[in-house]
Amino acid sequence: MTTRRDFLKGTCATAAATAVAGPSLLFAPPALAAANGHDTIVHLFLRGGLDGLNLVVPIDGADRTFYEQARPNLAVAATGAYAALPLTLASGGGTGFGLHPSASGLRDLWVSGRMGIVHACGLLTSVTRSHFDAQLYIDLGTPGAQGIGSGWMARAMNTQPGMDGSERLPALGVASRQPAGLLSSVQALTMGSPSDFSLNAGAWSWQTARSGSPAGFRGVNETLASLWTGRSPLELGGQRADSALRVIATQSYSAVPAGWPTTTFAQQLWTIAQSIQFGLGLRYATLDLGGWDTHDGQGTAGSGYHYYQNKIAELSQGLSAFYAALDASGHAGRVTVVVQSEFGRRVRANASGGTDHGYGNPVLVLGGAVNGRRFYGSWSGLDPEILSPHFGDVPVTTDHRQVLSELLVKRMGNSDLAAVFPGYSGYAPMGIVRDVGALAPAPKPAPGARRFGAPATPAAEPDASDLLERLMRYVQALVD
Repeated sequence: MTTRRDFLKGTCATAAATAVAGPSLLFAPPALAAANGHDTIVHLFLRGGLDGLNLVVPIDGADRTFYEQARPNLAVAATGAYAALPLTLASGGGTGFGLHPSASGLRDLWVSGRMGIVHACGLLTSVTRSHFDAQLYIDLGTPGAQGIGSGWMARAMNTQPGMDGSERLPALGVASRQPAGLLSSVQALTMGSPSDFSLNAGAWSWQTARSGSPAGFRGVNETLASLWTGRSPLELGGQRADSALRVIATQSYSAVPAGWPTTTFAQQLWTIAQSIQFGLGLRYATLDLGGWDTHDGQGTAGSGYHYYQNKIAELSQGLSAFYAALDASGHAGRVTVVVQSEFGRRVRANASGGTDHGYGNPVLVLGGAVNGRRFYGSWSGLDPEILSPHFGDVPVTTDHRQVLSELLVKRMGNSDLAAVFPGYSGYAPMGIVRDVGALAPAPKPAPGARRFGAPATPAAEPDASDLLERLMRYVQALVD
C-alpha cells in the first residue's frame, strides 16, 4: 500500500524533473488564431561550418576556373546531370552562381522571389577557426567577447516593442537544452519535441489520472500545481515550469503531415510552424542543424553516396516544406528565416577528400517579406591573389549583425540595436526585406501587473541546479 510519505517522495522526484524539464513562462489558456498580426524571426544555425562554396557554386567566368583548380575532386559540375542549379535574376539574367543540385527546394524559393543570399557574410571583426568561439560569438551577438551572459535573441526579446504581456509563447528554442542565443531569457520555452515535453518519471500509474483510475484520484502531474502557491523564487520557478508544460499539453501538436520529409530537422521545423499557426504570440524561434564539419569524405554531387549532398537535401527539403506550410496557412508573409553557419570552409580542398575551416560564407534569408532573387553584400572573387591576404579563405565583407539588424528594425520594429548587439555600430539597411512599418510601443503594464510570467516584484532567478536542490528540500519538508 502506498502511503502519503511514499506519494510525496515520488512527487519530489517528479517535481525535480519539473525544475529542469522546461522553460520559465506563465501561460494563459490556449487559443488558435488566423494569420498573426506580428512578425516572427526564425534563426537556423548550421553548426559545424557549412561549405558555402558547394552550396552557392560559381558556375561561369574566372571564378569558375579558380574554383575548379582549387577543388578538382569536390567541384560541383556546371553542366550535366548533376550540375548546379543556375540562379537567375528576375529579368532572366545570370548571376554567375548556382545552387547545389540537391537544393531544388531552395532554388524554387529563389525563383519565386522568396529567398535572397548575402555573399561573404560572417564575423567581420573577429577572425577565429574555433567552432566553439565562433558559434558563441554569433549566439551572444558579441564577436570577440564571451562574458556578456545573455544571448542576442534574449536581448531582442527584452527590447521588443508591440508586446503587451499576453503572449503565451514569445520565444521558442527547439533543442534539448536552452540555446545560447536565448541565454538569460525567462520568457523563452525550450523543448526538443512537443511529444517529449512532459513529466513521466516514477511509476506509470501515479503520473496522471487516466481512465480506470480510482474515483477522486489525482496523479503527480495534477498535484504539482498546488505545491507552487507562494512567491519565493523557488515556487515561482515551479509555477512557470508547470504552466509551460500545460500550455504545450493543451495545443494540438501533431506529427508531420503527409508529404513532409521525416528527418528530425523537418520535424523540428514543423514544431515551429505549428507554434506560429497556433497564435501563441511567437516572435523569435531558433533551431540547429549540425553535421557540417566536413574535413574528410565530404563528397560532391552525383550518383552514389555523397555525405554533403545528403545534408544539402535535408536542409533544402525541410525549409521548402516549412515555407509551403506557412504559405498555405497565410503566415508566410510575416515569418522570416535566416540561415547561417559559424564560418565557411577553405577554398582549396584538403588531401582527405574534404575542406578545412575557413571564413566568409553565404547567409540565406527567406520568407514572404524578402526581396528575393537577388544577391546582397560584396563578393571579392576567388582569385588566389585576392584570397592570399586572407590565408586562402573567402574574406568576410558583410558583418552578420548587419543582416540580423535589418530584420529587427524593418520586420520586428525593434531599433534598439545597441542593446541587442552591444558595441556594433555598422548597421545600414541593404534592402533584404520590406519594411513592415514601425510597431506601436508596448503599452505600459498596470501597477502590479505581471509580464511574461515574471514575478510582480524583482527576484533573483536561481539556476537549474540550485532550483533542483531547493525544490527537493522543500518537498522533503512536506514528507517530514
